[in-house]
Amino acid sequence: MSLSRAPRRSRSTSGRAILLTAVTLAGAVTLTACGDGDGGSKSSGSAGGNYVTGSSGISTVAKAGRTEAPKLDGETVDGKTLDTTALKGKVVVINVWGSWCPPCRAEAPNFAKVAKEMEAAGQPVAFVGINTRDHVKQNAASFEETYGITYPSLFDPDGKLMLRFPKDALNPNAIPSTLVLDKDGKIAARTLAAVSEKKLRAMIDPILAEK
Repeated sequence: MSLSRAPRRSRSTSGRAILLTAVTLAGAVTLTACGDGDGGSKSSGSAGGNYVTGSSGISTVAKAGRTEAPKLDGETVDGKTLDTTALKGKVVVINVWGSWCPPCRAEAPNFAKVAKEMEAAGQPVAFVGINTRDHVKQNAASFEETYGITYPSLFDPDGKLMLRFPKDALNPNAIPSTLVLDKDGKIAARTLAAVSEKKLRAMIDPILAEK
């Protein structure tokens, strides 16, 4: 009888091991990003023209193939109003973030530093945040205060602004995401991960240098 029970114990142990492995893998996947938007591809594809994703994770589009960014407007975290179409003529850096998102917290000091330095240098660059999935403004405001974010962020708790981007364009389909718009208001570069100061400048500088 002891021999007949042994296989049952083995199957039970094996089942627990498989379940543990599945849970571990699920946890690993969850840690790769705070959240996804429309589930679009993160690899090369079409954006009104071909875009190229480099080894750094930055996707770029040649000037002739860029898609115009949608109008992003509404109330900001500090209770003011903002319309990104009024920023044409400048390079616009759009960062999608949430106070609950660890990678967003990791990259926030880099955005604060680069934005302040470019403003001090008189560069024609505007930074705009899109705060999403924070259903209490105070959480977003505390985040900005903690990390020294001085540029405005549109308050978008339900992610409606992100849905304005055309699906066949470089769109912010993860949190965090960063887009760089050229001076004509077209999407020139994107990354779907937290950025270092060096990586952020690598996204901005080539677009800023365009004639």
